[in-house]
Amino acid sequence: MASSIVIIPTYNEIENVEAIIRAVFDLQKEFHVLIVDDNSPDKTGDCVQRLQEEFKEKLFLETRTEKSGLGTAYIHGFKWAINRSYDYIFEMDADFSHTPSDLLRLQKACINGADLAVGSRYKNGVNVVNWPLYRVLLSYGASFYVKLITGMRVHDPTAGFVCYKREVLEAIDLDSVRFVGYAFQIEMKFRAYLKDFKIEEVSIIFRDRVLGKSKMSSSIISEAIWGVFVMKMRSLFLRNKF
Repeated sequence: MASSIVIIPTYNEIENVEAIIRAVFDLQKEFHVLIVDDNSPDKTGDCVQRLQEEFKEKLFLETRTEKSGLGTAYIHGFKWAINRSYDYIFEMDADFSHTPSDLLRLQKACINGADLAVGSRYKNGVNVVNWPLYRVLLSYGASFYVKLITGMRVHDPTAGFVCYKREVLEAIDLDSVRFVGYAFQIEMKFRAYLKDFKIEEVSIIFRDRVLGKSKMSSSIISEAIWGVFVMKMRSLFLRNKF
C-alpha cells in the first residue's frame, strides 16, 4: 500500500478530473488519490467511477449528497485517510493551479523534518500566473492580514496545496474546525501552529485555472476577513481546547 494519498475535492470538474488523476499517477513515486465529490451535476463522479476500473486500489471516490463547502470535503477526506493509516496526506485542487509534480517536493520537506509542508505562492516574491491584479492584491493582502492577526509566520496561510503528516491531523480536533470556505486553510495551519508543529513553506508557481469555473465568492472572502479575527480571540480564551 502507498504511504501517501492526495485528496482532491470536486464540484463540476468534469473538464479537469481525468487529466489531474492521470497526472498524479504518472509521477515516479506512487500516490493514491481520493476524490471527494459533492454530487456534481456535470457527472464528475461518474467519470471517476469509470477510471476506478483502470486504477484499481489506487483511485478512490467518496460522493457526498450536496455541495457542502471545501472545508467539510477535506475533513471528510482527512478522516477517511487517517482510518486507512496513510502517513502523508495531501490537499490539492483539481484544476491544475497546483502542479502535480510539486507533490514530490512537498513530501520531501515532510520526510526531511517538517510536520506539514505548504506549497507557497509568496515565499519568494509573488509566484502567481494569469491572475488579474485585483486577485493578487486580495490574496497577498489576506496573507499579510492573517500574519498580523495570528502571529503565524507563514507567507501563504490561505494556500490549498499542503502535505500533512498523519500525526498532525490526528492531533487536531477535526470535528471542531469551524470554517468551510478558503478560511479553512488558515484555520488548519493556525491549529497546527498552536500545537507547535513545524510548518515549512515550499515555493511553487500557482497558475489560474484554464478550464472550469472558480468557486470564489463574496461570502468566502467575508468568512476569511471576520473569521480570522474571531478565531484568534477564541484561541486566546480556549487555547487548551483549540
